[in-house]
Amino acid sequence: MKTKKQIQSKITFLLGLILLTTIACERELSEDVVEATFTLNPEVYIDGFSAGLEYYPYLDSKFDAFSVDTEVKYSGASSMRFDVPNVGDPSGAYAGAIFRDDNGGRDLSGYDALTFWAKSSTAATINDIGFGQDFGENKFQVSKRGLRLSTNWVKYIIPIPNPSELHQESGMFWYAEGPENDNGYTFWIDELKYEKLGTIAQPRPSILNGDDIVVNSFIGVKINITDLNQTFHLDSGQNTTVSAAPGYFTFTSSDPSVASVSEFGEVLIETDGQTIITASLNGIEAEGSLTINSVGSFSFAPTPSRSPEDVTSIFSNHYTNTPVDFFNGYWQPYQTTQSADFSIDGDDFLNYTNFNFVGIQFANPTVDATEKSNLHFNMYIPDAVPSNFDFLVTVIDFGPDKVNGGGDDTKATIICKKISENYCRFMDDN
Repeated sequence: MKTKKQIQSKITFLLGLILLTTIACERELSEDVVEATFTLNPEVYIDGFSAGLEYYPYLDSKFDAFSVDTEVKYSGASSMRFDVPNVGDPSGAYAGAIFRDDNGGRDLSGYDALTFWAKSSTAATINDIGFGQDFGENKFQVSKRGLRLSTNWVKYIIPIPNPSELHQESGMFWYAEGPENDNGYTFWIDELKYEKLGTIAQPRPSILNGDDIVVNSFIGVKINITDLNQTFHLDSGQNTTVSAAPGYFTFTSSDPSVASVSEFGEVLIETDGQTIITASLNGIEAEGSLTINSVGSFSFAPTPSRSPEDVTSIFSNHYTNTPVDFFNGYWQPYQTTQSADFSIDGDDFLNYTNFNFVGIQFANPTVDATEKSNLHFNMYIPDAVPSNFDFLVTVIDFGPDKVNGGGDDTKATIICKKISENYCRFMDDN
């Protein structure tokens, strides 16, 4: 098992604009004035950091995971060494950091890929590695997920989805990696730089993993377009896919009056009706789409009125919730339920689609419900409820060992029988 951690001032601009306008009225600008440019330096690490580059480990990572190694290197005098910690290492659960240019950024528009040589102390797979993360907007972040390493030096290529966007990029390199099978290991990177290869071809962008997704939703709901990718063909004959930030894409709504979409891929449903969200990258239409069927305003559940001391809350905006391990276990192959949670005006909803069953686990810590024996939740079913509708709820007590399936579990099932168009009543299964 691998563990993974998932890991501008408007006033200043306005004053600068006024000042420039005033000066322009008084005299003509010199023809010698040139537009500010940024360094074209493609090097990140070649026997040492390039000028302006700084190392910033993630807050909860192993801070000393990175070092310079003069013994193991692909070329030159040194390489970058990364020591991934074991599970339980008190100095950090994983290794991860960004390497940022603190001199204002670089113009990378003339390159088409980040390249490097790498090897590992054992065969391993890096969770995430790429560029464009700067602890700021991360507008043009790129990640190569699941990069496989071997014990031999291999050259790796991470293509840039659209180089013309990178005229001032600060995020030169970043990575995040956890233990492999609970064990730490070491990997090395050398000759880390940007290149113009000219052999990266056949760009094929996609959104939503290339799927055409249809959702029913409501006015006020915000939906983020996710799973944005760009696939390229390399001169090795292989295809490679990178995850690309929304900033590389141009999003379009077929009916903006129904739902608008921002440059960051956030869709806001404005009214009832239907619209289709599509995207393109550098003029190439992306595979995949999101069809939104807005059915109008959402019917909110009544505001809870019980006193907080009488409630053990699992999911609510009105009470303080207990810690929850997950709201959907995604148990395969029998479970078909997916999650499409949403929020309206700050009110959060668990939204289950393709529902057959779902598990909500709160084991860390478990909940003592001996003095609060009532179970309450509000359930919204947008379509007509079938006449033979039964909704089963099973509550499992993990027993003294507090472990699911530990041999001392007890369970009770209650059935919600339909009694009217909008209500069902829970009855003990026994």
